[in-house]
Amino acid sequence: MRKEIIILALGGLALLTGCNMGDKAATAPATPKWKGARYHIAFDTKLTKPNPAGVTIPTVTYVANPKEEFETRATLVIRFDTSGVEKDRPVANKMIMAPVDIHGGEGALPAEYMDIANKDLSKFLGAYCMKGKVKLNVALARSSLSNSANDAEVDVKRLSDWLPIEVDFKNPHPNCKPAKQG
Repeated sequence: MRKEIIILALGGLALLTGCNMGDKAATAPATPKWKGARYHIAFDTKLTKPNPAGVTIPTVTYVANPKEEFETRATLVIRFDTSGVEKDRPVANKMIMAPVDIHGGEGALPAEYMDIANKDLSKFLGAYCMKGKVKLNVALARSSLSNSANDAEVDVKRLSDWLPIEVDFKNPHPNCKPAKQG
């Protein structure tokens, strides 16, 4: 009986002094729910119909950080690996699309916009006589990004992290010579 009284007295004393021993979660700092850039992008997982231009990038979907102001327009930036290109002049490694309307906290870039991106990318890749597997990275950027922006300007105006993908390019330029077999 004496032990019970001591335990009860200690419990009452702890309650009176405001000691909160059992709720450790209340004192732990809250971890932020949103990490990374203002927008998270992904490729739509639905089966994408092959584009007749010879290259098909799946539709880009986006989700915005709900605690930040939503953009109403954005630009798709596509970087591609040009390490295998044999040219005697400098080779561009990115394509910056025209701005497109985006609405709300989540959605997808319009199918027509993605179709234009595929056609324009096909022209770029064909001009460099590329074919087969091509490594790409895509990102959303502010609509104020100029179509001739350098890498530093792209990084400053980027709204999302880079998202990598590898696509097949099946329509090389007709004036391209076949690769040497060796």
